[in-house]
Amino acid sequence: MPDGFDGDTDEVGCPDEIDDTPTVSCTQCNREWDLEYELDDLRVGNQALERFALDHKRHTGHFPDEVTPWVVACRQCPDGDEFLSERPAQRWAETHARHTRHSVTVRGDDGDDPTVVEPDD
Repeated sequence: MPDGFDGDTDEVGCPDEIDDTPTVSCTQCNREWDLEYELDDLRVGNQALERFALDHKRHTGHFPDEVTPWVVACRQCPDGDEFLSERPAQRWAETHARHTRHSVTVRGDDGDDPTVVEPDD
């Protein structure tokens, strides 16, 4: 080690560790959270934001800022759900249509026109 180096900072006085823990904000709650719990305790890795967003929705009734879910809604009954990615939304719609013979609307997080999943004849 160079003379005068104490191990807590690099040679130009910057901290050894960079805190790059992602944060999430919610203007409805007027709060901001870091995802340290999801990363360190839950160990969900790349799904940390998704896990936090789903937990936030479950506890508050809304998603945090900048999280827009895929929304599936049956066109004939009150069933529907929200997902944070397309694949599970599409799978839910196809399964519901197959089992109930109902048409299901799938609205993506991209703001494009919704698609309709029709039951197979």
